Amino acid sequence: MNSYNLTAGTYILKDSFVHRLTAITKLGSLLIAIVALVNTDTLFGYAGILLMTLISILLSKTGFKLILASIRQLIPFFVIIFLMNTCFFSPEDSFFSFYFINPSVSGMIQGMNVVCRVAFTMAFYNVLVSTTPPLKITEALEQILSPLGYLRVPVKNISMIISVAIQFIPTLFEETEMIRKAQIARGARFESHNIFKRAGAVMPLIIPIFITSFKRADELAMAMESRGYRLDKVGMRKGHLHIKCEDIATIFMMIGLCVIQCVIC
Repeated sequence: MNSYNLTAGTYILKDSFVHRLTAITKLGSLLIAIVALVNTDTLFGYAGILLMTLISILLSKTGFKLILASIRQLIPFFVIIFLMNTCFFSPEDSFFSFYFINPSVSGMIQGMNVVCRVAFTMAFYNVLVSTTPPLKITEALEQILSPLGYLRVPVKNISMIISVAIQFIPTLFEETEMIRKAQIARGARFESHNIFKRAGAVMPLIIPIFITSFKRADELAMAMESRGYRLDKVGMRKGHLHIKCEDIATIFMMIGLCVIQCVIC
């Protein structure tokens, strides 16, 4: 099947450098990339993050269209976040003031920072889930969080919740698209140039998604219980870490890039 026809968040079986990395290495790289993003607020810094993103997508062989699909769907959300930061972030250097609306340059810069950080984080996340089987992600989470078990943190519960959430993301994207098409057939205008009309059309889309999500969660819980699944009876997976040279090289490279981002950018 052509990977371009798949939903973002779907695991794609390929033979690539990123696929061969262990799940722990990819999770660690994602966390390091997020740290670098949080500490970046310059054009030079974002250029470095963009280069990291392009290299990750090329090495994963999943294709730019699939990785960027979920980001493209959230463009209206990004526009709202940018406008909110522009209008409400800093009243001190605003262009003008109209009641509580104070658009400013610093607000625009802050809005762009938030949008870029969310977009790049989603791109790195898409690379992770499209190159790693969900079960491997669950095992990696349990191994990473296992020290917290000594502090009575419910590691198994947390790992299971995250794993189920990750596996349901592609399904939610598909159902969102189906609901969107149904709302368009009923007269909703998601493509309107008027931002207020687009915002008003989003509400009939959000409510069915929430209802569907709760329904699926209830059905999943009932299915797991009917098959005898009991979380308190499940032991911690005792998988062995098979760290290879490329895993070590990847982690050190990501740490080095993060240090450069934090110190220089």
